[in-house]
Amino acid sequence: MDGQQQRKALSAAEAALRALAAGEAARARAAAEKAASLDQIGAYAGFAGLVGRAAGEIEAVGGVLPETRRALADSLGGGPLAAAVEELLG
Repeated sequence: MDGQQQRKALSAAEAALRALAAGEAARARAAAEKAASLDQIGAYAGFAGLVGRAAGEIEAVGGVLPETRRALADSLGGGPLAAAVEELLG
């Protein structure tokens, strides 16, 4: 495993969350896809799909629904990014 590549995956996942918080759906999708492609340990296995769902909600209703926020946080396994979901999107 390349630790630097996994760190890049983490950074891309964080960028996806920040893009969602800014209401930038396309940027969020792209960053989540990058996180998934760089991920070597499966930490972001369901993340890109959930970011896509959240991005669709932003486009449709102007924000991320509470159940999607919870699913995003759960998909991140309780780590620092899970806390960032609530901080950025809560």
